Amino acid sequence: MKRRPRRSVPALLTALVLLATCVLLAVSAIQLILGERPWISYDTVAATLHDLRWTDVLPAVAGGVLALAGLVLLLAAVLPGAATVLPVDGSFHSGVARGSYRSTLQAAAAGVDGVSGARVKLRSRRLKVRVDTTRTRPDGLADAVRAAVTDRLDRIGPATRPAVAVRVRDPRRTS
Repeated sequence: MKRRPRRSVPALLTALVLLATCVLLAVSAIQLILGERPWISYDTVAATLHDLRWTDVLPAVAGGVLALAGLVLLLAAVLPGAATVLPVDGSFHSGVARGSYRSTLQAAAAGVDGVSGARVKLRSRRLKVRVDTTRTRPDGLADAVRAAVTDRLDRIGPATRPAVAVRVRDPRRTS
């Protein structure tokens, strides 16, 4: 079970641009039907577009921007995002939310004696743990944190086990 994020932001932006365009055109059409002066004059738009040449800068820039926007939307639709639910080993199809997974591993790292703070970055195959300590000699702290995080990973039982990398930040020595 790997749930992927919805592509709601690109879909929302595309929908808003299309809605604004449709509303603008509908209001202009209604104003023309009612005999009022429209917000967008068809004659002005047609004359401006008729005067443009393919060799001008404006059509090239507009075409490039539209092509880039189309490519970004296509990539957002095709490429998978980071999984929001990570699969867990077991007989049933089960998973754990990415945020819960990260926070429980962070709590395991912060629970080690001598750790004043911990941060966990979760990648697809790697787990980076950075811990802060108040000890002046942090010897063996990285191994203790790695053991605590590994023990918590054993309890969770992820389908793909990430490699654990621990970095200890100790206070600067005053000598």
